[in-house]
Amino acid sequence: MHDIRTIRENPAAFDAALSRRGDAPLSAELVAMDEARRAMILTAETAQADANKAAKEVGAAKGRGDDVEFERLRALVSKKKSQIAELNDEAKAQGAALTARLAMIPNLPADDVPMGTDENDNVEISRWGTPRAFDFTPTEHFDIAAVKPGMDFEAAAKISGSRFVLMSGAIARLHRALAQFMLDIHTVENNLTEMNTPVLVRDDAMYGTDKLPKFAGDSYQTTEGMWLISTSEIPLTYIAAGEIIDAATLPRRYTAHTLCFRSEAGSAGRDTSGMLRQHQFEKVEMVSVTHPDASDAEQKRMLRCAENLLERLEIPYRTVLLCTGDMGFGARRTFDIEAWLPGQNAYREISSVSTTGEFQARRMNARFKPADGGKPQFVHTLNGSGLAVGRCLIAVLENGQQADGSVIIPTALHGHMGGKTKINADGTQG
Repeated sequence: MHDIRTIRENPAAFDAALSRRGDAPLSAELVAMDEARRAMILTAETAQADANKAAKEVGAAKGRGDDVEFERLRALVSKKKSQIAELNDEAKAQGAALTARLAMIPNLPADDVPMGTDENDNVEISRWGTPRAFDFTPTEHFDIAAVKPGMDFEAAAKISGSRFVLMSGAIARLHRALAQFMLDIHTVENNLTEMNTPVLVRDDAMYGTDKLPKFAGDSYQTTEGMWLISTSEIPLTYIAAGEIIDAATLPRRYTAHTLCFRSEAGSAGRDTSGMLRQHQFEKVEMVSVTHPDASDAEQKRMLRCAENLLERLEIPYRTVLLCTGDMGFGARRTFDIEAWLPGQNAYREISSVSTTGEFQARRMNARFKPADGGKPQFVHTLNGSGLAVGRCLIAVLENGQQADGSVIIPTALHGHMGGKTKINADGTQG
């Protein structure tokens, strides 16, 4: 959410930042809406002052026995009250319209975000690891012999339709092991507080984390009006809603492993094979609530937390800074981590680490009390995948596949797999 006062005071800067996202200028429209609202409020206040003055004169007229003036003034006061109510209602309606308009405008990009229109304009920051040289042609995860017995798309489709998967045996255990591995690292080494959150949330939580109203079509809503979360960023971030946090307790760092649900609206025909793009998936999320001065450093810290997981799993990856045209609606800056998938011979996204600045905090009124006792200020919120569990499973399977159809399990996961070091070609643990 944007501050209308900032737009009013710096319209050219606001429009320039929007133009970097490829959006048309909006300051004139927004300032006009705000001026109409403020004019209506002033009119209501003037009418209220007139009513107050007339109300005092009513008593004076009554006291001196001037019945004609008394009745005139009493009628005037009654008329003013009705007029004031109408003016206040109109001012509220104009305020709501302005708020609704502001809610549909994306966050402004940070100055260091590169200009661009799509993923082709993203800027590679770094690479880690060297993709393995196979002495056979590597396949995608769902075609690996060891995987086929434990990854059933036909049964899932019978149960739920397309874009679901039923995992069993060693594959299900490896999937679970990855989530536990991530949580253990985040809580023990990265000092994140583990949370177990609801996966059903109210409208306010979706709105506060910028998922509503613009992206209602991307999420699933129950008949009772609750929303299935697309990421635990939503409940984790909304913990701060309506709070005035003691600055000494910042940053607040959370992690959670949850089911996530996305309709994948607009992705028809994309990644239809395998489990790369599913309606239901699992993710270990990281969320930080910080002091504005620490926001950029916190994003880099979160990025390293995610990158380190892939390094421990021996998965080659590259990190890119998203351009203005590829960045999410609520993001001020986003780094994507893309894992190497030999079956696709490509790097694919496995984590996004974003800072929203005060964009979400304004929507949910999340503030902190400065150490010097000054006026409460908005916190900054950040979120990042640490990591997408299903996509990480794909990366582990494809990078660990062997010529005989088996899969070598990364050393970092042996303890979470009961000491097992591979999945045999027949799907059993070896």
